[in-house]
Amino acid sequence: MIRTMTEEMVNQPPLVVHVIYRLAVGGLENGLVNLINRMPAERYRHAIVCIDDYTDFRERIQRKDVEVYALHKRPGTDLGAYMRFWRLMRRLRPAIVHTRNLGALEFQFPAWLAGVRHRIQGEHGRDIRDLQGINRKYLLFRKFMRPLVSSYVALSQDLANWLEISAGAAPQKISQIYNGVDTEKFFSVKHRLRLPVEHFSPKDGIVIGTIGRMQSEKDQLTLVRVFIVLLDTVENGRERLRLVLIGDGPLREQAQVLLREARAEHLAWLPGARIDAPEMMQALDIFVLPSLIEGVSNTILEAMATGLPVVATAVGGNPELVSHGKTGVTVPAADEIAMSRAIRHYIDAPELRRTHGKAGRSRVEKMFSMASMVSGYLRVYDDALCDSESTVEYVSEQ
Repeated sequence: MIRTMTEEMVNQPPLVVHVIYRLAVGGLENGLVNLINRMPAERYRHAIVCIDDYTDFRERIQRKDVEVYALHKRPGTDLGAYMRFWRLMRRLRPAIVHTRNLGALEFQFPAWLAGVRHRIQGEHGRDIRDLQGINRKYLLFRKFMRPLVSSYVALSQDLANWLEISAGAAPQKISQIYNGVDTEKFFSVKHRLRLPVEHFSPKDGIVIGTIGRMQSEKDQLTLVRVFIVLLDTVENGRERLRLVLIGDGPLREQAQVLLREARAEHLAWLPGARIDAPEMMQALDIFVLPSLIEGVSNTILEAMATGLPVVATAVGGNPELVSHGKTGVTVPAADEIAMSRAIRHYIDAPELRRTHGKAGRSRVEKMFSMASMVSGYLRVYDDALCDSESTVEYVSEQ
């Protein structure tokens, strides 16, 4: 039995269903929320399906018409989760299903079974279990799923090249779209804000910091070890230098142990997760991203928009964001000596901090605007639907 969409559904903007693992604090999730909040409501409707669950992070979605669903998938093979997703797609009848990263790729299959004609896979970064993107099992799975994927979105040129060369995706199916940053929310201030910690930051001190989930792939422990070395190698280091680690996760306690053992716990502030990232950025002098893997880092872009010099590991899309020697410095991942040298260079050169920070702000305004990001996704979605017929047919559940 064949049925057609009702006239009311045809007159509504097309629905895009975004499939992610979990809606919580994170770069991927932040980019998705920014996209939904800024995409014209008359162009597309949106819904989010969480393979696991969602948190109060959903409250950052400003549009009232966006529904968020949780599949509560159990670890391993959970056929019930795929069935729940299939039924949801049959009910919602989206024009596009947009899965993100390896964990969501498998939901391309039930989307296809449900009759969703346009299925997009987004690549935001590599898996912590496969830093180089060479895991044979994962690559075989991607190649197996390739016929079901209508098109790909890669957040960096590094990921786009990997999709073509390693995963075998056709280049004409790959679009590369950088994340955008809100330059009105993140902006440079003439004088750095003071942190909400009494007697923490000395008047002429230098605050080194990072923001992000404190998990192994973010590798904040390398930054902690570098900071401890700098305390005793920089002149008056213990009087001048302070460390700020914003975020929560299993590495937070380990970082506190390292600082305690070095008698430097009082020189660092680890408040956990916070919702005032712009103000936290404006209290820093040097931003450091010590990650082992990245797609395109929102926090690097936010730091650059705030006018901060950036020291980042040369992984994933980081070298595409940071112009080495102009807006910041890129160093090898987990290289404490190189990271220490780069941070020390900025500690000793306040004018260089200002020059690189100003150049970073300019680079963000030219290359990484929200408008550019939204335009890129609109183009991908429009291209996906351009060959659609005016009437879409669905197979009845009966």
